[in-house]
Amino acid sequence: MSTPPEANPTASVLRDDAPTVCAISILAAMLTTMLHEGVGHAAVAMATLHASGTLTSLAWSSERDSRLVLAGGTLVNLASGLVFWLLLRTTHARPTLRFFLLLSMAFNLLTGTGYFFFSGVSNFGDWAGFIEGLHPYWLWRVGLVLLGILSYYGAIRLIGTSLVRGMGVSLAEVARFRRLTWAPYLAAIVIDCVAGLFNPLGIQYVLLSAFAASAGGHSGMVWMYHYIPKSTRPGPPQMIPRSYLWIAAAVALGLVFIVVFGPGVRLPR
Repeated sequence: MSTPPEANPTASVLRDDAPTVCAISILAAMLTTMLHEGVGHAAVAMATLHASGTLTSLAWSSERDSRLVLAGGTLVNLASGLVFWLLLRTTHARPTLRFFLLLSMAFNLLTGTGYFFFSGVSNFGDWAGFIEGLHPYWLWRVGLVLLGILSYYGAIRLIGTSLVRGMGVSLAEVARFRRLTWAPYLAAIVIDCVAGLFNPLGIQYVLLSAFAASAGGHSGMVWMYHYIPKSTRPGPPQMIPRSYLWIAAAVALGLVFIVVFGPGVRLPR
């Protein structure tokens, strides 16, 4: 006979520390942003075009861009997401580090796959610039939308099953599942938008970039529960304990992210 969720002893024993969950979420969100803007755009532009520019938490602004630079942010996010997924599968680490790897994988994959759909629908952003001048233009936009839907769905399935297996979250533990997905979702929105408020490009970029990427691009964290195969077996339960090291790192690096990369850093050739 199956055990109802409220009678599951594992669900009643596990108590993840909320401040540590939020701290790890903030670190993973900032890492995803800097991989996209700092590595995928800025580093690629400086290496291939020898272009100077300004790096902020919202965007990379340079004298000129190429299609490689425009695509670089998404490609780095997707590659990083797969690397974090492999590390999660092969590394025997503490629950806090496992959760960081999981969220880094999740944010990178959702940002990367979600960008295809966002640019295709809104005709704004990196991939709108990438397909500019290509014909028939409408067909390229439709292709971006379809690619975004299919790849985002695949990312949702991979992240969800990894959460169940990697953190030992049973699908019967609905409350815990939501705590480990909704809290990271909200934390990412807060850190990206707070840093974005200091950007020199204007408030509209907070809505079009920071809020769209976090609230829209990461929205799968809120509803992925419904798309995980019910046959997915959870691994050993991994409780996230209080960790002042992770909390201190989030506070220190969060201040740098807001104060330094919010207004932006000028990178010369």
